[in-house]
Amino acid sequence: MDGELIIRPVEQAVFFILALVALGLELWAVVDCARHRANAFEATGKRTKTFWLALTGGAALVGVISFLGSGGFFGTLGLFGLAAVVAASVYLADVRPAVKDAGRGGSRNTGPYGPW
Repeated sequence: MDGELIIRPVEQAVFFILALVALGLELWAVVDCARHRANAFEATGKRTKTFWLALTGGAALVGVISFLGSGGFFGTLGLFGLAAVVAASVYLADVRPAVKDAGRGGSRNTGPYGPW
């Protein structure tokens, strides 16, 4: 039995799943960015809402093209797909917590692990 007959479908399935996860991450970032107030971005010093909407929207567009292209995560867009995931991840890991805290008004009696 030829090894390519076994490996090719598994490889395509893994790339499909990775593309689906990446698309979900990118869509989550753009939807979350759209729901926050513009002044919360400026109050935290994290650029502007327009900048982050353009960046996460572009990442979501690249994710949709990559997903629909059936090439998967490293297939049709390669480096662009990776850059899109990184942009969405930076928003979700760095900007989102700061903007979310600014939207609540912040809390002065919280430490790194919660209130004290």
